Amino acid sequence: MQSKSLKPIWVLLLATTMACLQSFTAKLGGEGFEIYLNNKLILWQAVNKPFTLHSLQLDKANKDDQLVIYYHHCGSTGKDRTIAIKDDKGNTIKEWKFADASGSNNKGMTIPVKELLQLEKNYSQTNLNIVYFSQQLPQGRELSGLKFNGKATAYKDNKGI
Repeated sequence: MQSKSLKPIWVLLLATTMACLQSFTAKLGGEGFEIYLNNKLILWQAVNKPFTLHSLQLDKANKDDQLVIYYHHCGSTGKDRTIAIKDDKGNTIKEWKFADASGSNNKGMTIPVKELLQLEKNYSQTNLNIVYFSQQLPQGRELSGLKFNGKATAYKDNKGI
């Protein structure tokens, strides 16, 4: 007799406990990006946090090195992805288009460092920007500045174009 009257109380207690636990569950995803040089993380930034100034040193990079950029939109990879090099006036100097990621493949966007270093010939005195575009971010997001004095790229504090 007594066990039947306690059943609704246990159900209510269990439901309340589960509701409380779910309120503390961390949200998955978030928007951000990572930049690697030869599999070494050189920059990580969550877009919802204040941007800070960083310097991506390419002075020791050579023509065979690879810059790989990962950009995630709330835990997923973008569609119709493009990385562009733009000048301060917004003119596109060079761009790379990337296939949509399938499963765990093709999430990284690989840019040969030799292609960046080739820009130095014509743009050594120009401020250039590395900009990411996708179906989810058609207006683009500036990820890093690119300056060829000393082959260093400077990370800029912008949240969009």
